[in-house]
Parts: sequence; structure tokens; C-alpha cells
Amino acid sequence: MLFFIHLKTRKILATAISARPDSAWVAQQARNLVMRLDATIHLRFILRDRDSKYTGVFDEVFTTEGARVIKSPVRAPRANAFAERWVRTLRRECLDRLLIISRRHLIKVVEAFVHHYNTGRPHRGLNLATPEPRRAPPAGGRVRRIDTLGGLIHEYELAA
Repeated sequence: MLFFIHLKTRKILATAISARPDSAWVAQQARNLVMRLDATIHLRFILRDRDSKYTGVFDEVFTTEGARVIKSPVRAPRANAFAERWVRTLRRECLDRLLIISRRHLIKVVEAFVHHYNTGRPHRGLNLATPEPRRAPPAGGRVRRIDTLGGLIHEYELAA
């Protein structure tokens, strides 16, 4: 799985899954991300690890957009703390509780969890806000539960 995180907002921008990722696939995912970015997100830096799949083509995709590519230091697992936290959250809150039966199933599960992560899950680093702002709740009303992933995750909001 390849994923991109916007560090300021903690928003997962994109995920991609492949059984056999290579440098061409990784570069294509970078192009896909750049094409989908909206005007509110400006890329200044890209922090990546030193895997051989990240070739000059991958770096060039971001440098043409004006971003500086920074490789994480050797033997420094804390340098990618946000990525490590995302992987741990995805595994602990979602994947460890499900039996994934196919690639398509994995893609659907990860898409649903990313939506929950970006819109419904509060983040401590954001003062318990979500990466994508929520709409203002109606005054009064009842609380409504929204089940995600077949009831694995419950979200609550005020009903109108």
C-alpha cells in the first residue's frame, strides 16, 4: 500500500494498493495524486523513505510542482512518525478486526476507513477536530449513529 498524508491537516490524500509495486507504478501514483490535488493544498515538501522504488521519475513529479523531495534519514524510524502512526491506526482500528478475502475487498475496506479517518475520527493533534471540517450540527435534536464497515466503526452525529 502506498499512501500520502498532508501533515498539517493529517488528511490522507490518496491510497493505492498493488500486489507487485514497482518504480513505474509508484511514479504513476504520484502523478495521480498531483492531478487530484485541490487548490487548498500546496506541496512544499515531500518526505519519503529510501526504498529503491522511489526513483528519479517519482521525485521529478513533485519537483515539477515546486515541492522539495526529502529522503528520510537512514536508521531513523521516528523520522516518519506520521506514516508509522497512520499504519498503526489502520491496522489496530480496522484491518486486525477483519478477514480480508481479496484485493478488491481490501481496497473497499481501506477506502471506507480513509473516509472515516478524514471525516469522522477526531485527532488529538488537531484539538479533537477532523482533517476535513464537519458541517455545523443542528441545534438540539437526537443523536444518530452511523455504522461504517458493517458496524465495525460507529460514528455519532446530531440528527436534524
